[in-house]
Amino acid sequence: MDTDRIVGSAKEYAGRAEGAIGDMAGDAKTQASGKAREAAGTVQNLYGQAKDAVRDATDTAAGYAKDAYENSGETFRDGSKAIAQKVQDNPLGALLVAGGIGFALALLMSRPARRPPSRWRYYG
Repeated sequence: MDTDRIVGSAKEYAGRAEGAIGDMAGDAKTQASGKAREAAGTVQNLYGQAKDAVRDATDTAAGYAKDAYENSGETFRDGSKAIAQKVQDNPLGALLVAGGIGFALALLMSRPARRPPSRWRYYG
């Protein structure tokens, strides 16, 4: 809990009390001062609540990031094991897939460079 929330709540209740005293005494100045203090306390309390919400969201996001970082090695190892198992189960299929990927990469890399479009010049 943020200190702004505590101080804001205290100001809000003090403002209510001051406003009630102003009502009982019939003093408009005290009543207005109490309303102003109550409003200031409400604003400070809301500011503290917003800070708490941001802090909680930040802590939650940091926790998710930490969990993802810690579990990333396991995910990579699991994927590597799954691929190794597929290659062991079907070595010919794995060889054909690897050959196809190599052939596609060779075609992409050996393509001639694109020439800029020819320019038509009009002399007139």
